[in-house]
Amino acid sequence: MMSKQVTFSLVLLLVGSHLSVTQQTVKAQTPFTPTNTRKSICPAQITTAIDAVVNRPLFNRSRWGIVVKPLSSVQTLYSRDAQKYFIPASNTKLLTTAAALQQLGANFRFRTSIYQNRNGVFTIVGRGDPSLSDTQLKTLAQQLKQKGITQIQQLIADNSYLQGDIVNSTWQWEDVQSDYGAPVNSFILNQNIFGLELRPQAVGKTPQLAWNDNNESRQWLVINRSVTVAEKQPSYINVNRDLTGKVLRIEGQLAANSAPYTIDLPVVDPDYHFLRRFRTALTTEKITLGQTLVSQSGNYPQELASVQSPPLSELVMETNQNSNNLYAEALLLALAGQQPKQQNQNSTNLGVQALKKSLTQLGVDPTGYQLVDASGLSRRNLITPEALVQTLQGMAKTPVANVYRASLPVAGKSGTLTTRLLNTPAEGIVQAKTGTLSGAISLSGYINSPQYEPMVFSIMVNQSEQPASVLRQGIDEIVVLLAQLQRC
Repeated sequence: MMSKQVTFSLVLLLVGSHLSVTQQTVKAQTPFTPTNTRKSICPAQITTAIDAVVNRPLFNRSRWGIVVKPLSSVQTLYSRDAQKYFIPASNTKLLTTAAALQQLGANFRFRTSIYQNRNGVFTIVGRGDPSLSDTQLKTLAQQLKQKGITQIQQLIADNSYLQGDIVNSTWQWEDVQSDYGAPVNSFILNQNIFGLELRPQAVGKTPQLAWNDNNESRQWLVINRSVTVAEKQPSYINVNRDLTGKVLRIEGQLAANSAPYTIDLPVVDPDYHFLRRFRTALTTEKITLGQTLVSQSGNYPQELASVQSPPLSELVMETNQNSNNLYAEALLLALAGQQPKQQNQNSTNLGVQALKKSLTQLGVDPTGYQLVDASGLSRRNLITPEALVQTLQGMAKTPVANVYRASLPVAGKSGTLTTRLLNTPAEGIVQAKTGTLSGAISLSGYINSPQYEPMVFSIMVNQSEQPASVLRQGIDEIVVLLAQLQRC
């Protein structure tokens, strides 16, 4: 089947972190099949073996940071620039999910509530639930119907739970235009993305555009300059959203009789996107809705209806297994929501403060990282390999150790490692978090070696001109070496 990839103006594919983008990235990874597998390596040989990979001419311009330690020991099996800062990409999520589990607990749930203020006036309060979907909106509408509500004169969306910009100011423009860079705020619905579908027509004709949400279609001026081309021609589509957030430009081509081409894009105004979808849910339950507005009140009478997210144990699974950026950012903002509100402090900064406090209690050196987001999408994040290993070791000693570890992809089995390390000694015994930005690739996690004690490791590569697939292969070779360690 022909591989297709949505590209945006100025885009280099940076992070396959949102679920749909992750799936595309995983499929594109080159499976690693090393030679001379199933051999044994003594600890005394591991430095020479790893150096042989890192010091290849292919990696002359690449900067490597590596540390490998036994899980329950201060001993170091291998170290290279372990105390230096690296751009971590989605390895940042290891710190975010560790702090969230520590501070909020595995049973924490986000709650979305509706309150009745007075006759005909209702307030809905969003608290940043990243899992909220149309299904939960339907549940809320049904609860109101069961309470005898048939008319809402005014619905206020209170978005005061989270403060600050809905898009991190350090994210690059191409990321903000992509579904993996969706905005995060008090109201998150359907992961704050909407879908388009282009269907090929007769050769020379413009492909037909279909929306998965007709409400969203009315928010955009679409300039569609794509064209249907002959069968067996390559298909590619470029989508550009202008700076105003009101114009979509579509260019490219679709082969005749090919499958529809799907595109996911971030919503521009999450609050009103939420209100439009909720109006649809209320209409289905025959509840009429009058005026809607977004405000910040903070004073609510008795709760009338509510829905909750799955427990945090399931949310961190989605965050790490599929490297979901939006989930990671929502978890950081949940940490902020537990802190006292501070004047002139946005929720991201409060969340980072809470994260640092939690990780310091865990034994992680607070000078070992500098964070400006929770997902790793920002290139201003800096983490040392040592800090990542300290986090992994610290979490292994906590009551939520099993939940944390289960959230990580398993080599050759699940998540973003499904197609990596297949048919190698590392398959099934490595649980690790991937990270991908252009020129910055990382992998950190646990190894349950059958012939050696359990280990933790962090491998980070920065400032490289090599393709991500080449850097991953080098990282995977090192992981296979570690998987073959035995006591000698």
